[in-house]
Amino acid sequence: MSGNDVPVSMLLPVWKTLVLRGYDVSTFCRYASIDPELPHDAEARIETAMLERAMEAAAAFTGDAAFGLHQGKSAELADFGILGYAMMHSGTIRDALEAYRRYNVIVCSEYLFEWDIQGEDAWIMLRMRGPARPSSRHCAEEAMSSLYHVMLKLSCRPVPVKNIRFAHPALPGALSEHKEVWGIEPQFGCDSTAIRIGREVLEYSVVWSDARLRAVFESMAEEARAKLVQGQPFSDKLYEWMLRSMPSFLPSLHEAAGAFRMSARTLQAKLSREGTSFNRLVGRVRQELAALYLSKPEYTVGEIAYLLHYSEPSAFQNAFKKWTGLSPGQYRTEAAHS
Repeated sequence: MSGNDVPVSMLLPVWKTLVLRGYDVSTFCRYASIDPELPHDAEARIETAMLERAMEAAAAFTGDAAFGLHQGKSAELADFGILGYAMMHSGTIRDALEAYRRYNVIVCSEYLFEWDIQGEDAWIMLRMRGPARPSSRHCAEEAMSSLYHVMLKLSCRPVPVKNIRFAHPALPGALSEHKEVWGIEPQFGCDSTAIRIGREVLEYSVVWSDARLRAVFESMAEEARAKLVQGQPFSDKLYEWMLRSMPSFLPSLHEAAGAFRMSARTLQAKLSREGTSFNRLVGRVRQELAALYLSKPEYTVGEIAYLLHYSEPSAFQNAFKKWTGLSPGQYRTEAAHS
């Protein structure tokens, strides 16, 4: 398994949307240079970039500037396969989201949902597994729209949206479409993609909840997840988990060991056998995120130091110069002119 792939079945919702709108899938496949037989290979997996290209092509093919947003409205739990059925039989919305977080690698290893409780509100954020590039506009809007409409379908209750924001810029022609979906106008060009709802929504009961069926489907989902990650080096798994943890917190050795249900000594031994160490992985994570943040002019060096959990900007500047031979300012200048 590659670090950023999805099952080929993730193309099927695109096909479904096209068919429901009266378009010929074969014509679309020729337009998008996609093998029309590809989605019928149940075991195949494709690069996330290919799914994103298919979404972009579908938007252009249909002339729908909000294709991803509209596709999310028609999302069905069955579209998520085993994971969808595990979510369907969860006890609450929170349980369903937890199931998604545990088993999302089955459907998409790159797009993740995390949530944070702030007073009476819950922020649910869309994250990328690896921060090397921004998420596709259509995929980000499809993901948020799918999340929202799945919560509606799971609970059969209204879910008022208090705030919705996207990292990508606004597309003026699609603003009315967004307002129709969310009930409010989103914010665009933000530092993250997230939706804010009342925290009580997380405790809404799932109408199809069945503990016995949930156990069956979670067992199947765990088996599928284990097959996908089998053979992946432990250091890669830990590195990916650490990337997801930032910038919320910089994991300590003991926190990492607890997350992977092992002692700190065992974790260190596993990394040593793979020729690395916990501190080296921390450095890799910080270096990758530093390059990402420095590519965004809105972040100052001081803010980046804070996001990377350095005690002061000078500590970040010294570390960055050891990694690259350049100061953060020199790196930013060179990157801007490359």
